[in-house]
Amino acid sequence: MSDNKTQPTNLDPDTLIAAIEHPVKRQDSEQLLQIFSDITKQKPKLWGTSIIGFGQYHYRYDSGREGDFLRAGFSPRKQNIALYIILGFSQYQSLMAQLGKHKVGKSCLYINKLADINLDILKQLIKLSYQDMELKYPV
Repeated sequence: MSDNKTQPTNLDPDTLIAAIEHPVKRQDSEQLLQIFSDITKQKPKLWGTSIIGFGQYHYRYDSGREGDFLRAGFSPRKQNIALYIILGFSQYQSLMAQLGKHKVGKSCLYINKLADINLDILKQLIKLSYQDMELKYPV
């Protein structure tokens, strides 16, 4: 059993997106749903109550902790949109420099709206990071 508190649910990601009050964030989330679906060739799944994930992998730490998590995805948060690039950003520095207005955490890319970034660069980033996850954590 996984120690991860964020688990996949049977809830519909489209319902989450339809409930977004801000029209630009809702449209951006609809577009991201399509982008991630096209790139990953995976059906979106709602993880917890607010993360739309694509694919899944199993992790096991040296400490013995293990679980499952999404390979890629995003969360349309109230303040911004968080995109999950699970392996981090160090290997994608050239793309990050061309992306546009954003902030990063360890595995999260934060954007305010899609209009702030270069969508072609974002698509490349999602594609490469998803491929790298498949290599590191084969099914």
